[in-house]
Amino acid sequence: MELTAGHVWTLVAAGLVFFMTPGLALFYGGMTRAKGVLNMMMMSFISIAIVAVVWVLWGASMSSGDAILGGLVADPTASFGLGGLIGSEDLLGSAFGITFAIITVALISGAVADRTKFGSWVVFTLVWITAVYFPLSFMVWGGGLWSEGGALAEMVGEPIDFAGGLVVHINAGVAALVLILLIGARKGFGKDSGQRPHNLPLVMLGAAILWFGWFGFNVGAAATAEQAALIWTNTLVAPAAAMLTWLLTEKIRDGHATSLGAASGVVAGLVAITPACANVSPLGAIALAAVAGVLSALAVGMKYRIGLDDSLDVMGVHLVSGIVGTVALGFLAISSEGQAGLFYGGGWALMGAQVGSTVFVVLYTGVLTLIIGLLIKVTLGLRISAQDEVDGIDVTQHAESAYSLRDEATGYFAGTAPSRALPGTAEAPVHTKEGSSL
Repeated sequence: MELTAGHVWTLVAAGLVFFMTPGLALFYGGMTRAKGVLNMMMMSFISIAIVAVVWVLWGASMSSGDAILGGLVADPTASFGLGGLIGSEDLLGSAFGITFAIITVALISGAVADRTKFGSWVVFTLVWITAVYFPLSFMVWGGGLWSEGGALAEMVGEPIDFAGGLVVHINAGVAALVLILLIGARKGFGKDSGQRPHNLPLVMLGAAILWFGWFGFNVGAAATAEQAALIWTNTLVAPAAAMLTWLLTEKIRDGHATSLGAASGVVAGLVAITPACANVSPLGAIALAAVAGVLSALAVGMKYRIGLDDSLDVMGVHLVSGIVGTVALGFLAISSEGQAGLFYGGGWALMGAQVGSTVFVVLYTGVLTLIIGLLIKVTLGLRISAQDEVDGIDVTQHAESAYSLRDEATGYFAGTAPSRALPGTAEAPVHTKEGSSL
């Protein structure tokens, strides 16, 4: 097989998408307390390790191939160990696909920051990626129920999900919501000022890496130069528009625009354009992202009022903006790129497919994640102890501290000793003042 420019671009795009998960680790890490940043980053990094191995063993087979169970999933034994793909150009597509699986499960982790047992997260990642992500990927992209010719696509219509509104963002957002309900709020949620992001420059850096990597995420599957140009443009302007409307919403609501809001707005716009990037005009991209920026900002602001501890705004950003981008195609899809939306004379058919598939994903992911989460909760347990949460999840779960920071209340350095040691001894407490951001 001769290596073409198209092959090279697929490899580069896969590298860009892979780079997004370390970028996500920085983005999420900066949003946590200083005593939880390592655990937060480890949740992303362990997702890379688990999903990479599982993809080779059975994930790639489950995501594409011969359908079983009525089109719910592909045969997991068909290319076990990628044996059937070695020597084939299809292995390039597999390399690209694995990066999407990795970041999808990593996205969920931000919803349950600072309070989840690391071992339980490892088990959740393994089971969830197998039972939820791989089948859904097959259903939408691999020839299953929602793909062309699939049973649900024939009944409701084939949805447009170019780069993962359904498979990645709504999927991860619903899973995040279920875990939030199962694990409960952090101790002091809404009252402890120490739960604010500890390193906003880290958040901004992570957002920049995500934006950069997203060009691979969206443009990687482009079939023509014309399509690639449209997707690239939309991937630039959509997050820009969402950042502006998020900041405007903050200014009107709170009286100031924040750097955290700017970074969150960028991600909201990227999420919203993901399913629609190849099927809307740049004006359409600006419109849908502008709406996503407002709605996600409002959703994030509501979590304190309703007592829903979506720690790092996974549900508020990925679920809300994912739904906006997916449903907006029913209005804004342009006729030159396939089935048209309502505003371009396409009628209600595409809207039915977009809404129907969204409802399906919410129910499918919600039910399966609930079952998985409940099983882990009653066996391994999902949550660390209240004392471990106060002491800091980095020390209690990993025996490490990200920074040598002196706690002004105690005079001791964070992460240098177990918290249960008696005051005044050589093994001085890490934190004796509850709510410290250290």
